[in-house]
Amino acid sequence: MLINSKYIIGPHFVFSLFNSAMFQLKSLLNNKPFILTLWFGLSLFAIVKGVLIGDATTHNYNNYIIYKHNYLNLIHLHSLFGPQPEYYFDLNHYGPVFALVIAPFAWLPDKIGVILWVFFNAWILYKAIMMLPLKQSACLAILLINANSMMGSSGNVEVNPLITALIIFSFIFIRRQQDFWAALAIILGTAIKLYGIVGLAFFFFSDNKVKLILSLLFWSAVLFVLPMLISSPGYIIQTYHDWYPDLQLKNAANLVSTRGYVCVMGMISKIFHYKNLPNIVVLLPALVLFLVSLTRLKYWRNLQYQLLTLASVLIFTVIYSSGSEPPTYIIAFIGVGIWFINQSRPIAAFNWSLFIFALLISSFGNSDVIPRPIRINYILPYALIALPCFLVWLKIAYEMLTRKFENDEVVVRTKLQ
Repeated sequence: MLINSKYIIGPHFVFSLFNSAMFQLKSLLNNKPFILTLWFGLSLFAIVKGVLIGDATTHNYNNYIIYKHNYLNLIHLHSLFGPQPEYYFDLNHYGPVFALVIAPFAWLPDKIGVILWVFFNAWILYKAIMMLPLKQSACLAILLINANSMMGSSGNVEVNPLITALIIFSFIFIRRQQDFWAALAIILGTAIKLYGIVGLAFFFFSDNKVKLILSLLFWSAVLFVLPMLISSPGYIIQTYHDWYPDLQLKNAANLVSTRGYVCVMGMISKIFHYKNLPNIVVLLPALVLFLVSLTRLKYWRNLQYQLLTLASVLIFTVIYSSGSEPPTYIIAFIGVGIWFINQSRPIAAFNWSLFIFALLISSFGNSDVIPRPIRINYILPYALIALPCFLVWLKIAYEMLTRKFENDEVVVRTKLQ
């Protein structure tokens, strides 16, 4: 029997193929066990592989050893920021509050502690995403979109999933009028890694701004004093005094790093060979655009507008940070996922193209999915991982300034859970 070749390549076949793909995708998004297996399984595979082929002396999980010694140095009143080549390479750049977070893991044997730490990070970010005021299928879509980024972060034993979760928690708790707990998420995230401070962007959505301010002051005091219980007041004060110059040195090192400086400023510097580009030249216009996108006061209580703000904050945090590295993009790509699943239906072809571009370059750009010559010669040397997220961020700003949210299809839950 002969097959009509015109039908095979014609529009009817393409339309049928697209419909079939959409049906399979919808079925997949309702398959929660599969998506959770992918989310946790890939993360555990990445770290278990590292544990099995090496140990602490070969530094397959060097970051975890740094985290562990944050706690050990704290209780022994040693400097948190000095080199300790006998234990790990690189330097610690986390504050004393982080010692309290890592403490339960630090007491365990390294190979067990690092696996549980990675699982904890995957779980806390999963919990934050599933608490978003979205339909379950939308939350699962975000998990699916970010499964590869989560695996990359887990393989590097990063703290970024926890920071992402704390930023999302600050958004969720403010929406739930639980400003006291929102303040804890903001201050804890900031005390661990300065990225957490971006949770203050959701201040505008609070119904009780005075309570939020007082809660921020309360938790700042509590988390400042708490590490003193296992060290000493003088030591903690000195540690915070030492932290600022440490971060300054880290920022200077990032500017000449081949692995780091994966941000808009780094992309511009590396593409145009512009050395010593002042960050403020790029950061200030971006900050102005972000603030302008928040000026549509009538939509401050609109959930989709708020979700776009959350997506913008998550992406902004990474693409305008000189300390960003490829594993840091788990933070930004959660933002990309939140933006994409909140698009009006049907999703415009341009937004599909932008999303696929971001998926390929920002999520898979540092993986074997991208041919090695392209990855090694173009994406990494020129910090192109930042480009798609930058374009998505600009698109979000445009939508926040122009979109008529009252006409959008509802993709959110009818009530908070």
